[in-house]
Amino acid sequence: MKKFVNDPKQYVPEMLTGIALANPDTLKYVPEYNLIMRTDAPSNDKVTIIQGSGSGHEPAHVMAVGPGMLDGACPGDVFAAPPMDYVYESAKLLASDKGILLLVNNYTGDKMAFEMASEMLDAEGYKVATLFINDDVAVKDSTFTVGRRGVAGNFFVMKACGAKAEQGAELEDVVRIGEKVNSVTRSMGIALTPCTPPAKGEPLFHLAEDEMEVGVGIHGEPGRRRDKLVSADEIVDELLEAIVPDLPYADGDEVALMVNGLGGTPISELYLLYGIAHRMLAERGIKVWRSYVGEYCTSLEMAGASITLVKLDDEIKALLSAPAETAIRVF
Repeated sequence: MKKFVNDPKQYVPEMLTGIALANPDTLKYVPEYNLIMRTDAPSNDKVTIIQGSGSGHEPAHVMAVGPGMLDGACPGDVFAAPPMDYVYESAKLLASDKGILLLVNNYTGDKMAFEMASEMLDAEGYKVATLFINDDVAVKDSTFTVGRRGVAGNFFVMKACGAKAEQGAELEDVVRIGEKVNSVTRSMGIALTPCTPPAKGEPLFHLAEDEMEVGVGIHGEPGRRRDKLVSADEIVDELLEAIVPDLPYADGDEVALMVNGLGGTPISELYLLYGIAHRMLAERGIKVWRSYVGEYCTSLEMAGASITLVKLDDEIKALLSAPAETAIRVF
């Protein structure tokens, strides 16, 4: 697999340097902790929100830093949780009098790093809360996670929490919103090709030309099954058949619909999938209120896509509609 890379060990620092240089007025890079932070942070007028996880999922999460979204993101190496001290030191740098909210995708390594950092911050008198995101319906448990995995639905949690924090809400209310959005967000993905981490130099798994991985994880974790490639209609129908029944829906319910690319899928194919999903949801009596099509949470250059639904009410709609400005400008 050909990649633009110098020293694989410097892949993440060089990427983060580039992000900061491309956004000098809004973003700052703190190399000691792999931290991308808002240049105007911290602010004692709002709750500080920090996300982490591994690198390789860009634009998640380092490109989602900015007004209305995250105050900072401190990723680990490619597909690796950030060290605990990255989280701890980043939180101290960005600490606000209103408190700190740590958003965590539900993977064992991430949970350990953030929980340990949270305990240390709490012991030192910081007001801190931790919220775990687990929108992936593909698995209930696996050797890679404790419970369901956090995938592309994390963007809706970040967006809602970020909007609430910008309103000056207290930490408890920002946590409430995050938990509420997480509880009505469901995702599932499918892979057509594997991906290759720079330091590994070879694919994480292998798929034949006529195979797909149904329910793949964003680190290449196994899904529900490996099967022969089928039509786009059949793929979308299977994903929706897994996602929709996981929440009770009534005729006329409204959703935010995201079709997320995993890194190597042409935008034309993502819109093709979106059109199919929109039609199939209408056939189920579900109305699409807002659309999100593009790359939000990737897996390096993996060809594939995921679908996310967020069941909406007026409160969530207002928060998703609130202004936000990040490096990717997708909200």
